[in-house]
Amino acid sequence: MPNLQNAVVVITGASSGIGKATALAFAPTGARLVLAARRPEPLEVTAEACRRQGAEALAVPTDVTDEAAVQALASAAIEAHGRIDVWFNNVGTGVVGPYWEAPLALQKKVVEANLFGTLHGTYAVLPHFLRQRRGVLINMVSMGGWSPTPFAATYAASKYGIRGFTASLRQELTGHPGIHVSAVFPALVDTPGLAHGANYSGRAIDPPGPFLTPEAVAQVVVGLARRPRAEVAVGWPASAARIAYGLAPVLTERGVGAAMRAALRRARPEGRSEGAVAQPVPTGTGTRSGKPVWHARGPSLGGLALGGLGLLAGAELLAGILTRRG
Repeated sequence: MPNLQNAVVVITGASSGIGKATALAFAPTGARLVLAARRPEPLEVTAEACRRQGAEALAVPTDVTDEAAVQALASAAIEAHGRIDVWFNNVGTGVVGPYWEAPLALQKKVVEANLFGTLHGTYAVLPHFLRQRRGVLINMVSMGGWSPTPFAATYAASKYGIRGFTASLRQELTGHPGIHVSAVFPALVDTPGLAHGANYSGRAIDPPGPFLTPEAVAQVVVGLARRPRAEVAVGWPASAARIAYGLAPVLTERGVGAAMRAALRRARPEGRSEGAVAQPVPTGTGTRSGKPVWHARGPSLGGLALGGLGLLAGAELLAGILTRRG
């Protein structure tokens, strides 16, 4: 769909962060937006900001963990516009800390929001795509779908699940050439998401960055609506993580684990919090949280570290090959 004029685009998690930035990125294209999130007031603020850019925007408060609510979201889009052209499963949350320290009910909420939210959205839109014989499904994964995320194990489980689900579904739909399934894998992004996540580490979660901007990720999503691709990394640290774990998983696991443990040891003490995992909170309604972001294509310190892991992984692979040949 090179021309998005009048395209019907559904975006979940649109009250803040990447979802809000994506809605604002689609607005100038002439797309007709159907926006979803748990919080009605911030969601309507996003919709109004899109309308000021000339877009049609319908706000539909939706909890993606509720299958019936997601079905109602799809029905609202069909009732308003008669079809759905693009569906962006964007909702994501997490719990930081040792897995056994956080309540299991909270860990389940992460899987329900991230993985089951994606399953619910896909199940709601696919019948319409099949009837229309076309459509673009875009699933938000993350760099954590390609490499381990120690001290956010349930988040990693959900993201690995979304990646596997998306790749599998893409193959199931090979007989439907007009339907495209894409996955987005960003590196660290400056959104309110870190503050919205639960923290059971006993330490302040404040990565030094620099971060990608949510607007950079949003432009990638708009690009996928125009020209779908299977998997897209955003930020070269994401690609570095994929390469490192693919070449030397044991070394990468140990390196990432050691870095995370060291970061938590250095962080200041902080009380435990459920964040917005179980229930929405009023704070964090913008696209960004104010952390340092990339203003150039140069690598960040985090990217250099991951690139180093990639080089070490390559060295380990080469050593293994030479040992086997010897």
